Amino acid sequence: MSEHRRKPPQPQGGGRAAARRGQSGSSSGRRAAPRGATGSPSDSHGSGGRGEERTYGSRAEARRAAQRGGGSRRRAAPAAGPGRGRGRAAPPAKKRIIDYPRHDQYGWRRWMPSWRLVTGLCIAFFGGLVAVAGVGYALVDVPNIALTAKAQNNVYYWSDGSQMVATGGERNRQIVNLTQIPKAMQNAVIAQENKTFRDDSGIDPKGIARAVFNMARGGETQGGSTITQQYVKNAMLDDQSQTLSRKFKEIFVAVKVGTTEDKDTILEGYLNSAYYGRGAYGIQAAARAYFNKEAIDLNEGECALLAAVLKGATYYDPNGSPSIDPVNATAAANKKRALTQMQDTLDKMVEYDLLDPETRAKYPKLPKVQNPRSNTALSGQIGYLVDLAKAYIVNNSDETGITASKLEQGGYSIYTTFDKKKVKELEKSVQKVYKAKIRPKERPETDTHVQFGGASVNPATGAIEAIYGGEDATKHFTNNADATGAQVGSTFKPYVLAAAMKWGVRDPERDPSQAQDERTIVSPKSLYNGKNKLKIKNYDGSIWRNEKGEEWLQVNDGDQSYGTPPDYKVDLREAMRESINSSFVQLGMDVGLDKVKEAAIDTGILKSSLAGTDYPSFSIGTSSPSAIRMAGSYATFAASGKQREPYSVKRVTSKDGTVYTHKTETKQAFTAQVADNVTDILKTVVEEGTGTNAQLPGRQVAGKTGTTDGNKSAWFVGYTPQLSTAISMFRYPDDESIKNRQFLEMFGTGGEKKIHGASFPSQIWADYMEDALKGKAPQPFPTPQPIGTVVNDDPEPSPTPTPTETESETPSASPDPTPSQTTPTPPQPSNTCRPFDFNCEDEDDSGGNGPGGADDGGTDGGVPTSPTPTQSDGVGNNRGNGNNGGPGFFGGPAG
Repeated sequence: MSEHRRKPPQPQGGGRAAARRGQSGSSSGRRAAPRGATGSPSDSHGSGGRGEERTYGSRAEARRAAQRGGGSRRRAAPAAGPGRGRGRAAPPAKKRIIDYPRHDQYGWRRWMPSWRLVTGLCIAFFGGLVAVAGVGYALVDVPNIALTAKAQNNVYYWSDGSQMVATGGERNRQIVNLTQIPKAMQNAVIAQENKTFRDDSGIDPKGIARAVFNMARGGETQGGSTITQQYVKNAMLDDQSQTLSRKFKEIFVAVKVGTTEDKDTILEGYLNSAYYGRGAYGIQAAARAYFNKEAIDLNEGECALLAAVLKGATYYDPNGSPSIDPVNATAAANKKRALTQMQDTLDKMVEYDLLDPETRAKYPKLPKVQNPRSNTALSGQIGYLVDLAKAYIVNNSDETGITASKLEQGGYSIYTTFDKKKVKELEKSVQKVYKAKIRPKERPETDTHVQFGGASVNPATGAIEAIYGGEDATKHFTNNADATGAQVGSTFKPYVLAAAMKWGVRDPERDPSQAQDERTIVSPKSLYNGKNKLKIKNYDGSIWRNEKGEEWLQVNDGDQSYGTPPDYKVDLREAMRESINSSFVQLGMDVGLDKVKEAAIDTGILKSSLAGTDYPSFSIGTSSPSAIRMAGSYATFAASGKQREPYSVKRVTSKDGTVYTHKTETKQAFTAQVADNVTDILKTVVEEGTGTNAQLPGRQVAGKTGTTDGNKSAWFVGYTPQLSTAISMFRYPDDESIKNRQFLEMFGTGGEKKIHGASFPSQIWADYMEDALKGKAPQPFPTPQPIGTVVNDDPEPSPTPTPTETESETPSASPDPTPSQTTPTPPQPSNTCRPFDFNCEDEDDSGGNGPGGADDGGTDGGVPTSPTPTQSDGVGNNRGNGNNGGPGFFGGPAG
């Protein structure tokens, strides 16, 4: 239709038709507004109007206009005037106390709280906090520092349940007035811990939030950040649990202390309640424990060190805390850490005008501290036993639930595995040798610094029943049963034999492309070369060379060759009996040093204590496990291949009941066939080989002697079916002031030309074991089942003469490229020497020649794990700071 012929729009007002259309649209709510409508029908009759009406050219436009103006049809209905159609006005909403969701809003505004509601909730919340804080403030008391000295001891018990000692958690404290505490100590603590102490309110909101957040994540709550908070924490001995309620209680007490006590009283209380290590609580006890002087007499350097120790005695005591953390808390690491912290404290004192620079310059080094053991109850072997038990508890805190800090707080009853009778017998056997043979005054060049270590482990359970840690725990601080760094020498050879019987030797003609090695399980009758200066080969027959291209020529003890020329073959039983180095080094290469290492680990020697694993001499004892670990390892053979971790604590209880109970776990390291064959060969060592001094009348004994290059350590490790014991001997200076301490040679020690495992160690072993097993019926070892194939067999093997019966030291090999072809075959001696028959002369047993590796420092951990020069899991100290550590390139172990 053309534009000029369109009808004009009808006016809103007149006409019955328009009225009918308006009424109909209002009542039905379905039809669109008529053309030209501007809103609801009521608009056409309303008073006042809405201005000029808009017109639309179509129904679609009218619908869009209606939607823009009033939304949906359904929402438009209530807007109709009274009496028009079906729509009626909604009744007014009833008012609520909390208008939420909001009644007079639509869409997202309906769910947005009003400012009145938000303000009311905030007032209620903060009002509640004030009320809670007021109640908490009123209920808590200001701590009385005098009451904090009433802490509990830890009580240690022998294996039979009788009390050993009450110690470890006692409070060694004497409260002094602030006037008796040097101003330098007060300033050192303020400078290092809380420089705003004199002006702050006593609490640190950020520190509190950090502690609560850390606890919420499952970690340990952190200590208070201010001196006031730390004082409150130290003083609250009624509840030492790390819980949210206790943390809030600390906050209320800190607030109350900060508002009711003056700063001098708070500082005095803190310095008298803080723990400084060594069982010392309070500055007076700390001054005595570290410097053996009164607190008032401490100088600025000593005060700065004690302020450093407050950060954690385990890691800042210059003497170290190896019983707690033998890896990170060694004496060397602690000294470095303490010196850095002490210097930082002095620098801050100068920065905050608490110390003049001239006085500060007087203290560039750590002050000298005294013996960390002052408790006479820990003398003799008791201190070593307590250290071992403490280390087991703390190092297994995941199982025991007892951290170092909890153990220090006391209140525990600790039931150990230590047999009182066996501990005394082992100490007595060692002292017999000291008194009869070791004379440092007469022979200062050879008999000074002589030390022994020892340990006994029950093969059936893994329980450590006895140790010998040294002469006296209050004089000699390193536990020689647990950490020495002394290499084990030929006592390592049973692991080579076990590996050969478990995995076998590799086929020299196998296809290298095959993923699986072709291997042959070894029989005890297998033959190996016993020649001195033997050129060591890889399993495929190629010559082994080190990184410098040098060949390995393995020497035997005393440059002795075994076997008959030209092949010098001896069977493995004889090779073990005479401790022939060349045979076992080549066997280790044929089996693979990785398998030898695995065999040692399977018995309980941890990887961390193994050294020189890439060199042929690894098979003859370059590693330095502890006496505890060696006894536990041989116990695996005694138990027919069942390995059980050595442990020292059976049970721990507190006032709340049993806290921890040990559960023995058994692993099958080897089959009974393998383990029993190793035992059968080790029996030969004691019956007719290098270990005859360890024979026990009426009992079967298996064991192995061990001596190391340079005659710097000697061992005997042996066992019966009921008990496994390791004895070590070495020379190592006690004095930490000696720089670059090294293991010393033992030529001439005790009046002997040379010390080897067949001498003092085996004698001590036999004397102790005879008493330790008294009253127990002898038990035989299991009869071994035949195993393996005879490798390197000849159709007509040559007869093998028996060489001199002496311990085969683990010496350095000779670099001489032309091995000696001489084959001495001395007559068999009649060995009638018995333990402590000191008038009986042993055969001269001179060592091999050639350059060997120097002493290699290291540590070995106690229970439940073994150590290393960089890591240790049990009780242990770093020992052995020799230069040029590492294995010798020419066949000998490192020292």
